[in-house]
Amino acid sequence: MAYVRKDVSALTRGERRRFVKALLEIKRRGEYDEFVRVHVDHFIGDGDRRLRAAHMTPSFLPWHRQYLLDLERALRRVDASVTVPYWDWTKDRTARSVPWTADLLGGNGRSSDQQVTTGPFAYAEGHWTIREGVTDAKFLTRDLGRRRDPIDLPTGADVRWALDDPVYDVAPWNSTVGRGFRNKLEGWGAGHGSRSWHNHNRVHRWVGGVMLTGASVNDPVFWLHHAFLDLQWHRWQLRHREHRYLPASPPGRGSDQHRRIVARHERLPPWDVTPDELEDVSRIYRYA
Repeated sequence: MAYVRKDVSALTRGERRRFVKALLEIKRRGEYDEFVRVHVDHFIGDGDRRLRAAHMTPSFLPWHRQYLLDLERALRRVDASVTVPYWDWTKDRTARSVPWTADLLGGNGRSSDQQVTTGPFAYAEGHWTIREGVTDAKFLTRDLGRRRDPIDLPTGADVRWALDDPVYDVAPWNSTVGRGFRNKLEGWGAGHGSRSWHNHNRVHRWVGGVMLTGASVNDPVFWLHHAFLDLQWHRWQLRHREHRYLPASPPGRGSDQHRRIVARHERLPPWDVTPDELEDVSRIYRYA
């Protein structure tokens, strides 16, 4: 029977407590740091000539869907009642709203060094030391809303702009495309600065701190953010039932993207699973 992923704002006190406890337990076991390593290893930009599966690519959504499933399975081995909640940043939009509460993810980082000092993931609590990162810092950092150069979270209209596009993705299948649901949701835009950041990318920049890096998984909000993105893929599928993941076939030898992206029936590294197999997960979970 499919389990349910809920809006984080709808979690009961007990559900919040069990979710946090399960995260801390897989961190204690060393499993969580392995999730960070996997993300860092697959943080490959489209300027790189290697195969990219996780970012700036059509498989952005199925890659993170499988990644979320792996994390959720780890949590459920600790407590079978736990699922990954989603953070709807179109309605919970301030640094004082859920999920930035003391019983969930804690609050903003302090102004001096962006260190998070409240909640269960604060360094001083002794349970959330950063071991896999891109700097030597051992503590979780955030800069919610960017103090020095403020930005806003994406709106419902921003999400609808992506959902309204009936085509999943288009050539050249990277960060430069201006059409297609995938990149409108992933959020790579033209130009420079905050105007070029949409949806997924803008949220990472709004949170700041470690969420700006390839080791963004060190902030547990990563999972709540990507669960909300996964929900948008599900909504897009319901809205555009005649459309599917693209490309259906791998780009040929004459293409700049030859062997650099994952087509619908190709293996999605580091797993033995294809985007095709991840399009329907209704037997595993559903959204409340």
